[in-house]
Amino acid sequence: MKILVTGAHGFVGKNLCATLYNIAAGKDRSHGIDADITVYEYDLDTDPALLDVYCSDCDFVFHLAGVNRPQDPAEFMTGNFGFTSVLLDTLRQHNNTCPVMLSSSIQAALDNPYGQSKMAGEELLLSYGKETGADVLIYRLPNVFGKWCRPNYNSAIATFCYNVSHDLPIQVNDRAIQLTLVYVDDVVDELVRALEGNPDRDGDYCRVPVEHKATLGEIVDLIYTFHDQPATLMMPEIPNGSFAKKLYSTYLSYLPADKAIFDLKMNVDDRGSFTELLKTASCGQFSVNISKPGITKGQHWHHTKWEFFMVVSGTGRIEQRKIGTDEVLTFDVSGERIQAVQMLPGYTHNIINLSETQDLVTVMWANELFDPNKPDTFFEKV
Repeated sequence: MKILVTGAHGFVGKNLCATLYNIAAGKDRSHGIDADITVYEYDLDTDPALLDVYCSDCDFVFHLAGVNRPQDPAEFMTGNFGFTSVLLDTLRQHNNTCPVMLSSSIQAALDNPYGQSKMAGEELLLSYGKETGADVLIYRLPNVFGKWCRPNYNSAIATFCYNVSHDLPIQVNDRAIQLTLVYVDDVVDELVRALEGNPDRDGDYCRVPVEHKATLGEIVDLIYTFHDQPATLMMPEIPNGSFAKKLYSTYLSYLPADKAIFDLKMNVDDRGSFTELLKTASCGQFSVNISKPGITKGQHWHHTKWEFFMVVSGTGRIEQRKIGTDEVLTFDVSGERIQAVQMLPGYTHNIINLSETQDLVTVMWANELFDPNKPDTFFEKV
């Protein structure tokens, strides 16, 4: 299959082409199309003569090219209607009635120069479909967000993510304004389904079935939470498929290199070190403990708190004794065979580095955040 993508170097175009190339290379097998595909990329810097070649040869057109922030409002009609006309005329000249997908906007229903140009493009494509019998797929997209979107251009989320990640100011005039949003990966998934012949249709239009609604205030608050995470170590709730999860990925894509790495606070003494790695609001926290050769750590118990100890390097022994008894549970552990040992509530426990030369490195998870006012930790030797 030969696929023409106009606007291939734009935000949605880059994400779509990346997926198509992964499919063609056999790297992405999550979709139901054959890997034998060729992608024709067409953009502003493409030789215009190639449009004729591509239109004569293609089996599907993703028409993503458009103008949304011109210096002269007249350019809306030139870019969003004029080029669509050129594209359809070129297909018509080659009697190519392959399916054509058009990236339109919810603003097509509004009476402004951008919306009028999008509506004109839609009407042109609908007429083309009736005339030629070609399958036409018009997507009135709401606000699209995700990686590779140009900041300080036409996406509030791209601008917020870029500016906050670079410690630049942002301006929010009304926190209560609600946006309807689609994530670029969800857009691409839907476009690939359209390529497979299974678009999500809604009358004369098609739609991306996964939408999110959020106010500007909610969006900005989340982004600042992401920004503060290296200092707080607190990971916000990011359920699978949630807007927060997708927004966090988007934010990270704008992170400057010097912020992709940050120091953690190591609590160091003669025995080794203990470092908190990550905290969550409802799923506890992660830490890493390093014990020097021959050192025993722990020697305490909890009423309700419980933990996983996972030795990832070195050789050690974990001992647990139920309070009020003499029976000791013993677990020999090693980084050569990584296992998870549960620290049981009501059992005093320790971890011993059995090596005389090598540090013992243990990843630890606790089911709750440490509360210095109620630590639920009581010293008692095993």
